[in-house]
Amino acid sequence: MRTKLLHIIIIFVLVLTIAIPSMNNVQSALADTSDLKVTGTILHLREGPGLSYPIITTLEEGDPLTSIGREGDWIQVKAGNYEGWVASWLTAPTNAKQTIDQTVISQVDRLNIRTEPDISAAVLGQLSTGEQANLIEKNGEWAKVDWNGLVGWVSTDYVTINDLPEKQAEEDEPKVEVSTQKVNKDTTFTVLVDTLNVRKKPDLNAKKIGTVSKGQSFKVLVQEHNWVQIQYSDKTTGWVYSFYGTFSNVEKKTSQAASSSELESVTIIYNGTNLRTDATTAADVVERVDAGETYPIVGAKDDFYEIQVGDKTAFVANWVVTTSSSNKAATATKKENSKPRKEGTLNGLTIVVDAGHGGNDHGTTGQRGTDEKDITLKTASLLASKLSAAGANVVMTRESDEYVALRKRVSIAHQYEADAFISLHYDATEDSSINGFTTYYMNSNQKDLAEAIHDGLTSKIDLKDRGTQQGNYLVLRENRQKAVLIELGYLSNASEERNVTTAKFREQATLGIYQGILNYFDENQ
Repeated sequence: MRTKLLHIIIIFVLVLTIAIPSMNNVQSALADTSDLKVTGTILHLREGPGLSYPIITTLEEGDPLTSIGREGDWIQVKAGNYEGWVASWLTAPTNAKQTIDQTVISQVDRLNIRTEPDISAAVLGQLSTGEQANLIEKNGEWAKVDWNGLVGWVSTDYVTINDLPEKQAEEDEPKVEVSTQKVNKDTTFTVLVDTLNVRKKPDLNAKKIGTVSKGQSFKVLVQEHNWVQIQYSDKTTGWVYSFYGTFSNVEKKTSQAASSSELESVTIIYNGTNLRTDATTAADVVERVDAGETYPIVGAKDDFYEIQVGDKTAFVANWVVTTSSSNKAATATKKENSKPRKEGTLNGLTIVVDAGHGGNDHGTTGQRGTDEKDITLKTASLLASKLSAAGANVVMTRESDEYVALRKRVSIAHQYEADAFISLHYDATEDSSINGFTTYYMNSNQKDLAEAIHDGLTSKIDLKDRGTQQGNYLVLRENRQKAVLIELGYLSNASEERNVTTAKFREQATLGIYQGILNYFDENQ
């Protein structure tokens, strides 16, 4: 009897062993669901898609991630028991080795990237017209792609697949001419990722001639859409993808450092702000500090302040701080205009007017050769004069043909505690028949202002009304203030370009924007 019972127990244990997978197998199965991995030394998992959101936890190089969504340059992921947002440029697909030498190019705007090859599958992100992604595999009418670390499926009905092998792409000349943009002779490009490929031509299929590393800087020769030609070595030039680096003008460093002597201190405006060893987001983190901390300024370099931290110095980005002198100027101006605002005036309000692009960033170039950066500045100057005449304290993000980083533009709105931030642009698309104007907002507190401004424009200009829409633009997404971005017509449409580049159009457009701002604050007094 005892022998029989012993046999039953042994059989039962064997069944359990077979039926229940080991913990290692479970972890392996979980790891198999990941489609991304961390490529940076450290990576912050944040509560939202932007550097201003609080940090949930810190991930390390090689950690697996599972993508579940995307907004612009940010990917929503699952990492263990956490769920949050990470910067796409610090991740890479785990199956990167599976990619083949082919590129998928979107033929339409807002092409959905889905989790599965099915129109009912969840949408991870969207490709704009002309945007490229690496092809991983094809499955019938669907293509699996890697778009800056986001892996998903797109319909092949709406894409062009470049099937040139790399060797042939290297030898063939481009089939169409593309316009290039010359840049300031002192402009440099600094790499922000661990490794970046340098190619012979501005094409993902072009021959790779080498790699560059995080923190390296190179002289910029030419910009072409999303590509930059750099002086790779004494005798060699090459092309890199501009998304993975930052621009700076060497000639401005002296003047920026000199102007810093007029500033007394910086005050941190975000919790978890990084203080770094050098003036780049690729530099090592010395310390993380919280909002409200104040430090003396000892210098400036590019878009960073050098500050005194105890017995050493460190660098902090100018878009995550406010300066004492800027605060005093803004406060003084607001005190001067502190009397109650009368209906029909803008007394006591601070409005930031943002002329899109500038310097080595030309924006789009129209069919008739118009550079977007030039007419945004003309439009912004005209709008600023109207707002000032109505009593507003107007701050312009740029008053000349200079490059201003997007986060710097947002930081200006934060520093001055702007009542409104108005970003001016002109649109473009591959389809030259598309026309009209659009007003964008991102956050709910921006919607009413966008609608008021759009109504004002509708009453003053004759372009096709494309309505107000949510737009995932950095100057809206990262902005705590009421902010809108306006696309005042399509430069890619030759007829519309001819219209929107006239002084008459700028007068009517700025009058409409001014009227919309006035109506908004009258209704929300």
